[in-house]
Amino acid sequence: MSDKNLKDILRKVNQFKITDNTDIVELINSLKDTGFNAKRLALACEIYKEMINTLGCVKFFGLAGALIPAGLQRVVYDFINEGYIDVLVTTGANLTHDLAEALGFQHLQGDFDPNGLDDKYLHREEINRIYDVFMPNKVYEGIEDFVSKLEIPDIQMSVSSFLKFVGKQLPKNSYSVLRACYDKDIPIFCPAFTDSGLAMQLGFHNQKLNLNHFKDMLEMVNIAWDAKLAGMCIIGGGVPKNFIMQSLQFCPNSATYAIQITMDRPESGGLSGASLREAISWGKINEKAKYSTIISDATIALPIILWFLKKTHK
Repeated sequence: MSDKNLKDILRKVNQFKITDNTDIVELINSLKDTGFNAKRLALACEIYKEMINTLGCVKFFGLAGALIPAGLQRVVYDFINEGYIDVLVTTGANLTHDLAEALGFQHLQGDFDPNGLDDKYLHREEINRIYDVFMPNKVYEGIEDFVSKLEIPDIQMSVSSFLKFVGKQLPKNSYSVLRACYDKDIPIFCPAFTDSGLAMQLGFHNQKLNLNHFKDMLEMVNIAWDAKLAGMCIIGGGVPKNFIMQSLQFCPNSATYAIQITMDRPESGGLSGASLREAISWGKINEKAKYSTIISDATIALPIILWFLKKTHK
């Protein structure tokens, strides 16, 4: 590599300043010329903006992790309501917690202190802990009441069709992800649906129910196959990440845009920590794709991306 090429590659780091008048757009623009995950976050913001401004780009959104209990229900709702998501792939746990909030139940916040609240005491008080978020058992009782009254139209419908049916039953004025996807006609895929409190309650009360996961798999592949341009935003990894990527792997067009927010590491070989660059070798992401992996807690990074998009997208 010549000195001239090196000068083209290496640029001066921006020692940016935040003033009383700095807004989110100016901040993200300043972070473009910094280093580490600040730069990756700025790149992710620009990639997502290009995704939503590119005509015909199908935006796949993979959502794992306990984001709804942590307070990000409205953030995910806004991604859907603003048109930043075309296909949602998530976990049964997120849908369970979303349903709980839509039914009027609340998650509770507290401090995580090993010397504070005793988990044995919480168990006796019928309170479940998710790090520093708490949920009483009565929430599951409320979900059970809701599930037991459902008149399911087809016991062999696909999971996505069932989730659309559930969304229709929820209040219109809620900030439910299920309801928002129903209103916007956005499919929700949940490939590991049975791994959730909602599915367990459903199974207890409808023992002949046999939701069809293969219909969802084929529908997802069809959506990916028909997408002339595809972009993805992966929160946390897990099953949702693989469900999106394996669908794109066997299609004519792999992802042109890709964003990942994760705290996992790649060395163990697990998918949640696998780099987006690795996905190029599988044909899941295009060789010329724009991509960015942010090593961050998604409860921090995702609201910032939404804030930036709301300020810049017209």
